[in-house]
Amino acid sequence: MTIDPSITAVPENNPPEKSPAETQTYRTQHKLRSSYMPWLYERLKPLHRAWAQAWQDEVQAYFRAMETITIGTNCFIAPEARLFAEPGRPIVIGDNCWIAADTVIHGPVTLGSGVSINHHVTLDGGSKGIVIGNNSRLAAYSCAYAFNHGMESDRLIKNQPVTSRGIYIGDDVWVGAHAGILDGVSIGTGAVIGMGSIVTKTVPVYTKMAGNPARPIGVRLATGLATRDPDKNIPRG
Repeated sequence: MTIDPSITAVPENNPPEKSPAETQTYRTQHKLRSSYMPWLYERLKPLHRAWAQAWQDEVQAYFRAMETITIGTNCFIAPEARLFAEPGRPIVIGDNCWIAADTVIHGPVTLGSGVSINHHVTLDGGSKGIVIGNNSRLAAYSCAYAFNHGMESDRLIKNQPVTSRGIYIGDDVWVGAHAGILDGVSIGTGAVIGMGSIVTKTVPVYTKMAGNPARPIGVRLATGLATRDPDKNIPRG
């Protein structure tokens, strides 16, 4: 067989280099993908992590300059996230946290380490704040509002007084998509809140909740990593 010398084979492990325009297009799409699926940022190969890290440094520097925000190390914050933290209403983000696109966070809000906030989550700390423990996960379109309006009939809703008690979410909690958490609620370590549930009362540790209003439907099985003390990690006062 005769091989045409004008045809040069490209090894599978050595693809042709992209043009600058192709590279920019790729990066733009990959940034958008990461913004909605932040865990992909952690999986980037070193070649891509270099430009992605520079991008994140710029994004996070902007938020620090514009708002009262503290950001830990190795975090990802989508530029499409909306973070609002005026003086007296800070946002504190621990190490290794992910905040996806179209999230709206209004301080005071404190995230522990390893917290994942998926796209379209809304958190409003009211005046007393929202605290989320280490390694907890909030799925898409879930929300927590640490304030409430009065409902008396002697005045319009828009003129009702606003109260705030605060919200506490413990470590290793999973809040399902479209779930809602009301002001004054404490969710114990290891709890699971089912999709579409509305949490109106304190949730014991390692309890599975579902429904509107949310009710216990089971418990997570013991793994030896923690006790199942129903009062553990539920703040008092």
